[in-house]
Amino acid sequence: MSLNETPSGERVHIAFFGLRNAGKSSLVNAVTGQNLAIVSDVKGTTTDPVRKAMELLPLGPVVIIDTPGLDDVGELGGMRVKRAMNVLANCDVAVLVHDSTQEFSPAESDLLKVFDERKLPYITVHNKADIIPSRQEGLFYVSSVTGENISALKERIASLAKKDAPEKRLIADLLNPGDIVILVVPVDKAAPKGRLILPQQQTIRDILDSHCSCLVCQDSQLPAMFESLNVKPAIVITDSQVFGKVDAVTPKDIPLTSFSILFARYKGDLRTLVDGAKRLSQLKDGDKVLISEGCTHHRQCGDIGTEKMPEWIRKFSGATPDFSFTSGGEFPDVDTLKDYALVVHCGGCMLNEQEMKSRLKRANMAGVPIVNYGVAIAHMHGILRRSIEPFRVKEGINF
Repeated sequence: MSLNETPSGERVHIAFFGLRNAGKSSLVNAVTGQNLAIVSDVKGTTTDPVRKAMELLPLGPVVIIDTPGLDDVGELGGMRVKRAMNVLANCDVAVLVHDSTQEFSPAESDLLKVFDERKLPYITVHNKADIIPSRQEGLFYVSSVTGENISALKERIASLAKKDAPEKRLIADLLNPGDIVILVVPVDKAAPKGRLILPQQQTIRDILDSHCSCLVCQDSQLPAMFESLNVKPAIVITDSQVFGKVDAVTPKDIPLTSFSILFARYKGDLRTLVDGAKRLSQLKDGDKVLISEGCTHHRQCGDIGTEKMPEWIRKFSGATPDFSFTSGGEFPDVDTLKDYALVVHCGGCMLNEQEMKSRLKRANMAGVPIVNYGVAIAHMHGILRRSIEPFRVKEGINF
């Protein structure tokens, strides 16, 4: 997979914040070397966050985000400010762009406090250095006009992004070189034509990077796969939708889990999601249940989020909950989440770790249990204990 093909969820998200006319968009264009953002002397030109996936040296694949001004006014302006602040949920590194011809404002000071509260790596840059008469010692000055310190800014961003960031792997820590892994991938009408979905692609790559082999089959082919092997596979990883079928034919001495559970561990907090599964059996008629997906896709007959999951939950709980659905960047704030009895989230393969953990945190602040697809399906099939056993001790899960 080339840098340009790196999934958005695996890229470092770098967001530029500041007041209107601080020069955010000009600085974004200078840093990226592209006309990514529209530049104008008119205040409030950037009305929505603008995102661009690209390669930024020396860091590598990133998503650059240009945001609306923090001091926008009026009802519409307030909505723009809210959208700018929402970017913090999936931001890995923040750049506060200050107009060095102006005094530091309360809005900028407040934003720095938010960065500190969230322990978000950030840098404050003082823009328009080419037109100020004097400079204050110790501040980081840049100019998008002359290019002053643009390269140094890229280096600073890269160092912040890499600081204290241990390498995370999907499955590698459970494998030894030479192991064989079986992946069960159903090919049905919901499967994308001619390709594998992202979790499957990423898992295969991590297995290969671990100097291991993987065998891929559909659930109907799994029994024959076991018969053809003369060695025991290290683990079987399945699509959650066929969890029950795969569990029935996989020998009990072979570890079994799902792609969704791997992603729960990789990007979120598996222990929190396992705890959330317990609420499934406690649902009552009329309880509000939110089913949320991190990506947007065309809904088809038999869609897992809007059709299969509600059906499974109704059957398992014996209740008739009131289901709501969100997708993509939509996810309720804390106050709205308080109305729900449970949140059921997808695996989050299209979200970065910051965004997934932000959603978990919002649910926790609202006092609402949250579970993801893989964990929920395993629990409803009575196989959750088996599916988390490969990493139960490592993740500190008591179930």
